[in-house]
Amino acid sequence: MSEDRIRIAVDGAIATMTVARPEKLNAFDIDMLKALADACDTVEANRDIRVLILTGEGKAFSAGGDIKAWGAMDAAAFGHDWVRFGHRVFERLATLRMPVIAALNGHALGGGLELAAAADIRIAESQIRIGLPETSLGMVPGWSGTQRLVTRFGAQIVRRMVLGGEMFTAAAAKAEGLVDAVVDTGTVMQAARDYAARVAKRGPAALEISKLMIACANGEDKGAAVEALGSILVAKTGDLREGVAAFTEKREAQFKGEW
Repeated sequence: MSEDRIRIAVDGAIATMTVARPEKLNAFDIDMLKALADACDTVEANRDIRVLILTGEGKAFSAGGDIKAWGAMDAAAFGHDWVRFGHRVFERLATLRMPVIAALNGHALGGGLELAAAADIRIAESQIRIGLPETSLGMVPGWSGTQRLVTRFGAQIVRRMVLGGEMFTAAAAKAEGLVDAVVDTGTVMQAARDYAARVAKRGPAALEISKLMIACANGEDKGAAVEALGSILVAKTGDLREGVAAFTEKREAQFKGEW
């Protein structure tokens, strides 16, 4: 059943990933987190996909974590099995090789906003609300709400949501840089597809490398980004081909400094 909660549809170079638990406002449980991780692997492996749209089914984008899924956990399980695991899954989404567009069809609250923040571009319908209400439950944001959101949007706006409990309309969120565009109710998927089609026309290698470079400049997963960029560069050199050939042929490599 959990695999039906994260659905993937591919149309040429554009994939759509839908969080589909509308009866719970697309709130996540452990099985859904696992399904999201698997979905990220599936999308990453399909080299034909150049851009991903992420959205929710029904009237919400995502209400975040399902309280019933974590409310009875002891401290160790909550910290390790829920928070750390969810953090790793959202990081997987944030570091997909292709650009990700979040189509906010409804409210994005708590973990739902953290999910949206893992995307590169956010397009919101005008009626939505976003916020980080965790402290009203006596808990803290745990899926990068105080980390990625601060890096991408700034500490003060996160303080206002986490400490002050402020909720933002789509228009206010755009003014604060939390979303990139606001569209009429019922039109976000078309707007996201139009934007995705624009992205998909650009060079896929250039998109992937640019995404890594921007993440590096923004201090996000800097070590992995630098090593990925370096590895991509080295993989195209004559020296690497010579090194592999020498290993295979059991001889000493004769490097020539060939790029």
